[in-house]
Amino acid sequence: MIEKFLQYISYQKRQSVHTSNSYRSDLEQFQDFLIEQFQEKDLCQANYQMIRSWIIQLSEQNLQPTSINRKIATLKSFYKFLVKNGYCAQNPTLRIKPLKVPKRTPCFVDEQDMIKILDNYEFSKDFKGYRDKIVLELLYHTGMREAELLNLREENINYIRQEIRVLGKGNKERIIPITPALNHLLQEYVYCREKEFPQISHSFLIVTDEGEPAYPMLIYRIVRKYLSLVSSAERKSPHILRHTFATHLLNKGADLNAIKEILGHSNLKATQIYTHNSLQKLKDVFKQAHPKA
Repeated sequence: MIEKFLQYISYQKRQSVHTSNSYRSDLEQFQDFLIEQFQEKDLCQANYQMIRSWIIQLSEQNLQPTSINRKIATLKSFYKFLVKNGYCAQNPTLRIKPLKVPKRTPCFVDEQDMIKILDNYEFSKDFKGYRDKIVLELLYHTGMREAELLNLREENINYIRQEIRVLGKGNKERIIPITPALNHLLQEYVYCREKEFPQISHSFLIVTDEGEPAYPMLIYRIVRKYLSLVSSAERKSPHILRHTFATHLLNKGADLNAIKEILGHSNLKATQIYTHNSLQKLKDVFKQAHPKA
Protein backbone atom coordinates (compact mmCIF):
# COMPACT_ATOMS: atom_id res chain seq x y z
CA MET A 1 0.00 0.00 0.00
CA ILE A 2 2.90 2.32 0.72
CA GLU A 3 4.26 1.78 -2.80
CA LYS A 4 0.86 2.49 -4.38
CA PHE A 5 0.61 5.73 -2.40
CA LEU A 6 4.13 6.80 -3.38
CA GLN A 7 3.35 6.12 -7.04
CA TYR A 8 0.22 8.25 -6.69
CA ILE A 9 2.02 11.27 -5.22
CA SER A 10 4.88 10.96 -7.71
CA TYR A 11 2.93 10.55 -10.95
CA GLN A 12 -0.45 12.14 -10.23
CA LYS A 13 0.37 14.76 -7.60
CA ARG A 14 3.78 15.34 -9.22
CA GLN A 15 5.57 15.66 -5.90
CA SER A 16 9.36 15.85 -5.93
CA VAL A 17 11.69 12.92 -5.26
CA HIS A 18 12.68 14.58 -1.98
CA THR A 19 9.02 14.73 -0.85
CA SER A 20 8.43 11.14 -1.91
CA ASN A 21 11.46 9.97 0.06
CA SER A 22 10.25 11.86 3.14
CA TYR A 23 6.80 10.24 2.86
CA ARG A 24 8.38 6.81 2.52
CA SER A 25 10.55 7.35 5.59
CA ASP A 26 7.59 8.52 7.71
CA LEU A 27 5.34 5.65 6.66
CA GLU A 28 7.99 2.98 7.14
CA GLN A 29 8.80 4.42 10.56
CA PHE A 30 5.12 4.27 11.53
CA GLN A 31 4.82 0.72 10.22
CA ASP A 32 7.86 -0.35 12.27
CA PHE A 33 6.22 1.23 15.33
CA LEU A 34 3.00 -0.75 14.78
CA ILE A 35 4.92 -4.00 14.48
CA GLU A 36 7.10 -3.32 17.51
CA GLN A 37 4.41 -1.99 19.85
CA PHE A 38 1.25 -3.75 18.67
CA GLN A 39 2.49 -6.70 16.57
CA GLU A 40 0.39 -5.29 13.73
CA LYS A 41 1.67 -5.41 10.13
CA ASP A 42 -1.52 -4.28 8.41
CA LEU A 43 -1.60 -0.48 8.21
CA CYS A 44 -5.38 -0.58 7.71
CA GLN A 45 -5.72 -2.00 11.22
CA ALA A 46 -4.17 1.10 12.80
CA ASN A 47 -6.56 3.14 14.93
CA TYR A 48 -6.66 6.53 16.62
CA GLN A 49 -5.06 5.26 19.85
CA MET A 50 -2.16 3.65 17.99
CA ILE A 51 -1.40 6.85 16.09
CA ARG A 52 -1.63 8.90 19.29
CA SER A 53 0.84 6.49 20.92
CA TRP A 54 3.26 7.03 18.05
CA ILE A 55 2.97 10.81 18.36
CA ILE A 56 3.62 10.59 22.11
CA GLN A 57 6.68 8.43 21.49
CA LEU A 58 8.02 10.94 18.97
CA SER A 59 7.48 13.76 21.48
CA GLU A 60 9.32 11.81 24.18
CA GLN A 61 12.22 11.45 21.76
CA ASN A 62 12.40 15.27 21.76
CA LEU A 63 11.46 15.53 18.09
CA GLN A 64 10.52 19.08 17.12
CA PRO A 65 6.75 19.79 16.79
CA THR A 66 7.27 20.86 13.18
CA SER A 67 8.84 17.48 12.36
CA ILE A 68 6.05 15.59 14.14
CA ASN A 69 3.42 17.65 12.30
CA ARG A 70 5.03 16.70 8.99
CA LYS A 71 4.68 13.03 9.92
CA ILE A 72 1.05 13.60 10.93
CA ALA A 73 0.43 15.27 7.54
CA THR A 74 2.00 12.25 5.84
CA LEU A 75 -0.36 9.86 7.67
CA LYS A 76 -3.39 12.01 6.87
CA SER A 77 -2.55 12.06 3.15
CA PHE A 78 -1.80 8.33 3.20
CA TYR A 79 -5.04 7.25 4.86
CA LYS A 80 -7.12 9.65 2.79
CA PHE A 81 -5.69 7.95 -0.28
CA LEU A 82 -6.36 4.46 1.10
CA VAL A 83 -10.01 5.21 1.97
CA LYS A 84 -10.67 6.99 -1.32
CA ASN A 85 -9.35 4.01 -3.27
CA GLY A 86 -11.09 1.38 -1.17
CA TYR A 87 -8.02 -0.11 0.50
CA CYS A 88 -9.24 0.82 4.01
CA ALA A 89 -12.77 1.15 5.38
CA GLN A 90 -12.05 3.98 7.83
CA ASN A 91 -9.60 6.84 8.22
CA PRO A 92 -7.96 6.64 11.69
CA THR A 93 -6.42 10.12 11.38
CA LEU A 94 -9.66 12.13 11.31
CA ARG A 95 -9.43 13.09 15.01
CA ILE A 96 -5.65 13.60 14.95
CA LYS A 97 -4.71 17.26 15.37
CA PRO A 98 -1.30 18.81 14.65
CA LEU A 99 0.79 19.91 17.60
CA LYS A 100 0.99 23.58 18.49
CA VAL A 101 4.14 25.14 17.13
CA PRO A 102 5.60 28.19 18.88
CA LYS A 103 5.94 31.16 16.58
CA ARG A 104 9.57 31.80 15.73
CA THR A 105 10.96 34.91 14.11
CA PRO A 106 13.03 33.94 11.07
CA CYS A 107 16.78 34.50 11.42
CA PHE A 108 18.38 36.74 8.84
CA VAL A 109 21.68 38.43 8.09
CA ASP A 110 22.01 42.18 8.54
CA GLU A 111 22.04 44.19 5.32
CA GLN A 112 25.45 45.69 6.01
CA ASP A 113 26.90 42.24 6.65
CA MET A 114 25.66 41.02 3.27
CA ILE A 115 27.31 44.03 1.64
CA LYS A 116 30.58 43.14 3.39
CA ILE A 117 30.47 39.65 1.91
CA LEU A 118 29.22 40.35 -1.60
CA ASP A 119 30.72 43.77 -2.30
CA ASN A 120 33.79 44.07 -0.11
CA TYR A 121 35.15 40.55 0.24
CA GLU A 122 37.83 39.58 -2.28
CA PHE A 123 36.83 36.26 -3.78
CA SER A 124 39.61 34.35 -5.52
CA LYS A 125 39.75 34.81 -9.30
CA ASP A 126 39.74 31.08 -10.02
CA PHE A 127 36.76 28.80 -10.66
CA LYS A 128 36.11 28.13 -6.95
CA GLY A 129 35.97 31.85 -6.24
CA TYR A 130 33.47 32.47 -9.03
CA ARG A 131 31.43 29.44 -7.99
CA ASP A 132 31.26 30.42 -4.32
CA LYS A 133 30.28 33.99 -5.15
CA ILE A 134 27.55 32.97 -7.60
CA VAL A 135 26.06 30.57 -5.01
CA LEU A 136 25.79 33.39 -2.46
CA GLU A 137 24.54 35.90 -5.01
CA LEU A 138 21.83 33.61 -6.37
CA LEU A 139 20.53 32.61 -2.94
CA TYR A 140 20.47 36.20 -1.68
CA HIS A 141 19.31 37.97 -4.86
CA THR A 142 16.55 35.52 -5.79
CA GLY A 143 15.47 33.92 -2.49
CA MET A 144 15.41 30.51 -4.17
CA ARG A 145 15.57 27.33 -2.10
CA GLU A 146 18.71 25.22 -1.88
CA ALA A 147 17.08 22.40 -3.87
CA GLU A 148 16.04 24.88 -6.56
CA LEU A 149 19.60 26.14 -6.82
CA LEU A 150 20.96 22.59 -7.12
CA ASN A 151 18.50 21.81 -9.94
CA LEU A 152 19.18 25.03 -11.83
CA ARG A 153 20.51 24.58 -15.36
CA GLU A 154 22.06 27.10 -17.70
CA GLU A 155 19.08 26.89 -20.07
CA ASN A 156 16.92 28.19 -17.20
CA ILE A 157 18.66 31.58 -17.48
CA ASN A 158 17.43 34.18 -19.96
CA TYR A 159 20.23 36.70 -20.21
CA ILE A 160 18.34 38.98 -22.60
CA ARG A 161 15.20 39.24 -20.43
CA GLN A 162 17.33 39.11 -17.25
CA GLU A 163 15.30 36.42 -15.54
CA ILE A 164 15.63 32.87 -14.22
CA ARG A 165 13.07 30.07 -14.59
CA VAL A 166 12.90 28.04 -11.37
CA LEU A 167 11.16 24.72 -10.76
CA GLY A 168 9.87 24.79 -7.18
CA LYS A 169 7.89 22.55 -4.85
CA GLY A 170 5.25 20.43 -6.54
CA ASN A 171 7.03 21.05 -9.87
CA LYS A 172 5.56 24.56 -9.97
CA GLU A 173 7.48 26.82 -12.29
CA ARG A 174 8.06 30.50 -11.58
CA ILE A 175 10.07 33.33 -13.12
CA ILE A 176 12.46 35.37 -10.95
CA PRO A 177 13.91 38.65 -12.25
CA ILE A 178 17.63 39.28 -11.76
CA THR A 179 19.68 42.46 -11.65
CA PRO A 180 22.02 43.48 -14.50
CA ALA A 181 24.97 42.93 -12.14
CA LEU A 182 23.90 39.35 -11.34
CA ASN A 183 23.16 38.76 -15.02
CA HIS A 184 26.73 39.78 -15.89
CA LEU A 185 28.20 37.73 -13.04
CA LEU A 186 26.31 34.63 -14.22
CA GLN A 187 27.80 34.99 -17.70
CA GLU A 188 31.28 35.35 -16.20
CA TYR A 189 30.75 32.26 -14.06
CA VAL A 190 29.48 30.14 -16.98
CA TYR A 191 32.48 31.21 -19.07
CA CYS A 192 34.84 30.31 -16.22
CA ARG A 193 33.08 26.95 -15.67
CA GLU A 194 33.29 26.04 -19.36
CA LYS A 195 36.95 26.98 -19.44
CA GLU A 196 37.65 24.90 -16.31
CA PHE A 197 35.58 21.91 -17.48
CA PRO A 198 35.39 21.94 -21.32
CA GLN A 199 34.19 18.32 -21.51
CA ILE A 200 31.37 18.63 -18.96
CA SER A 201 28.61 16.11 -19.69
CA HIS A 202 25.63 17.75 -17.94
CA SER A 203 23.91 21.13 -17.87
CA PHE A 204 23.65 21.77 -14.12
CA LEU A 205 24.71 25.34 -13.36
CA ILE A 206 26.43 24.80 -10.00
CA VAL A 207 29.17 22.18 -9.99
CA THR A 208 31.77 20.76 -7.62
CA ASP A 209 35.54 21.28 -7.82
CA GLU A 210 35.61 18.26 -10.16
CA GLY A 211 32.82 19.50 -12.44
CA GLU A 212 30.12 17.16 -11.10
CA PRO A 213 26.61 18.40 -10.15
CA ALA A 214 26.69 20.14 -6.76
CA TYR A 215 25.16 18.50 -3.70
CA PRO A 216 23.46 19.94 -0.56
CA MET A 217 26.46 19.69 1.79
CA LEU A 218 28.65 21.63 -0.65
CA ILE A 219 26.17 24.51 -0.75
CA TYR A 220 25.89 24.42 3.05
CA ARG A 221 29.69 24.58 3.47
CA ILE A 222 29.99 27.51 1.06
CA VAL A 223 27.27 29.53 2.81
CA ARG A 224 28.56 28.73 6.29
CA LYS A 225 32.13 29.62 5.33
CA TYR A 226 31.29 33.14 4.21
CA LEU A 227 28.56 33.92 6.74
CA SER A 228 31.05 32.98 9.47
CA LEU A 229 33.13 35.97 8.37
CA VAL A 230 30.44 38.44 9.41
CA SER A 231 28.06 36.63 11.77
CA SER A 232 28.48 34.83 15.09
CA ALA A 233 24.99 33.30 14.89
CA GLU A 234 24.93 29.52 15.14
CA ARG A 235 22.53 29.11 12.20
CA LYS A 236 24.30 29.75 8.88
CA SER A 237 22.37 27.55 6.46
CA PRO A 238 21.40 28.38 2.85
CA HIS A 239 17.81 28.88 4.03
CA ILE A 240 18.99 31.83 6.15
CA LEU A 241 19.76 33.67 2.90
CA ARG A 242 16.18 33.04 1.76
CA HIS A 243 14.97 34.60 5.01
CA THR A 244 17.42 37.45 4.50
CA PHE A 245 16.21 38.09 0.95
CA ALA A 246 12.56 38.34 2.04
CA THR A 247 13.30 40.42 5.14
CA HIS A 248 15.42 42.97 3.27
CA LEU A 249 12.79 43.37 0.55
CA LEU A 250 10.08 43.99 3.15
CA ASN A 251 12.27 46.45 5.02
CA LYS A 252 12.66 48.38 1.78
CA GLY A 253 8.87 48.54 1.29
CA ALA A 254 8.31 45.69 -1.19
CA ASP A 255 4.76 44.41 -1.61
CA LEU A 256 4.07 41.22 0.34
CA ASN A 257 2.21 39.59 -2.56
CA ALA A 258 5.13 40.24 -4.89
CA ILE A 259 7.52 38.60 -2.40
CA LYS A 260 5.12 35.65 -2.15
CA GLU A 261 5.32 35.12 -5.91
CA ILE A 262 9.11 35.38 -6.01
CA LEU A 263 9.53 32.94 -3.12
CA GLY A 264 7.10 30.49 -4.67
CA HIS A 265 4.79 30.27 -1.66
CA SER A 266 1.40 28.71 -2.31
CA ASN A 267 -0.38 31.05 0.13
CA LEU A 268 0.25 34.39 1.76
CA LYS A 269 0.33 32.93 5.27
CA ALA A 270 3.74 31.38 4.59
CA THR A 271 5.10 34.77 3.52
CA GLN A 272 3.68 36.68 6.48
CA ILE A 273 6.32 35.28 8.85
CA TYR A 274 8.67 37.83 7.27
CA THR A 275 6.58 40.80 8.36
CA HIS A 276 8.67 41.13 11.50
CA ASN A 277 10.71 44.33 11.67
CA SER A 278 14.32 44.73 12.61
CA LEU A 279 14.98 47.00 15.57
CA GLN A 280 16.78 49.49 13.37
CA LYS A 281 13.81 49.78 11.01
CA LEU A 282 11.49 50.43 13.96
CA LYS A 283 13.84 53.18 15.14
CA ASP A 284 13.90 54.71 11.65
CA VAL A 285 10.08 54.71 11.45
CA PHE A 286 9.88 56.27 14.88
CA LYS A 287 12.33 59.04 13.96
CA GLN A 288 10.49 59.84 10.75
CA ALA A 289 6.92 59.67 12.02
CA HIS A 290 6.78 60.58 15.70
CA PRO A 291 6.40 64.33 16.38
CA LYS A 292 8.65 64.11 19.46
CA ALA A 293 11.40 62.06 17.81
